[in-house]
Amino acid sequence: MLTLASKLKRDDGLKGSRTAATASDSTRRVSVRDKLLVKGTCKVHFPDPNKLHCFQLTVTPGFFCFVLCFLIDEGYYQGGKFQFETEVPDAYNMVPPKVKCLTKIWHPNITETGEICLSLLREHSIDGTGWAPTRTLKDVVWGLNSLFTDLLNFDDPLNIEAAEHHLRDKEDFRNKVDDYIKRYAR
Repeated sequence: MLTLASKLKRDDGLKGSRTAATASDSTRRVSVRDKLLVKGTCKVHFPDPNKLHCFQLTVTPGFFCFVLCFLIDEGYYQGGKFQFETEVPDAYNMVPPKVKCLTKIWHPNITETGEICLSLLREHSIDGTGWAPTRTLKDVVWGLNSLFTDLLNFDDPLNIEAAEHHLRDKEDFRNKVDDYIKRYAR
């Protein structure tokens, strides 16, 4: 199984020999942050090794997510394992990959049937943060992972019922999320 942490480590080994002398401190800080973000939280699985354009991503909000979530008071999804099915179309990178959540989840930005509200997965977005040919699959992975932390958005929900539930009763919302994790995300 390919993990993002091992991929980042391998990529850093290749880049490190070429760019160590020229990399700025801010680039290193971003790199460290990105490593912490995905370390132990995302794994890629290819159900059919002959179809590299179709893969599953497992996002497991972990310690870093817990720390970040604690800071923004949204640590609802820690402990769950959430499966996403990704298909990279023939027209990639001019169009975004198609992503669906396979795990039933109670989330304001993911419906119970798996549709995802993440602007970078849109070909066109009003705010200019939609898909662009310069985006990569790494951006998609970070975006999906961030749906459990800093991109968790109750103000512009796809699952309106979940967002309203959170607005009405945060404790009951947390209980329902916990119930979904126990039933569907272990």
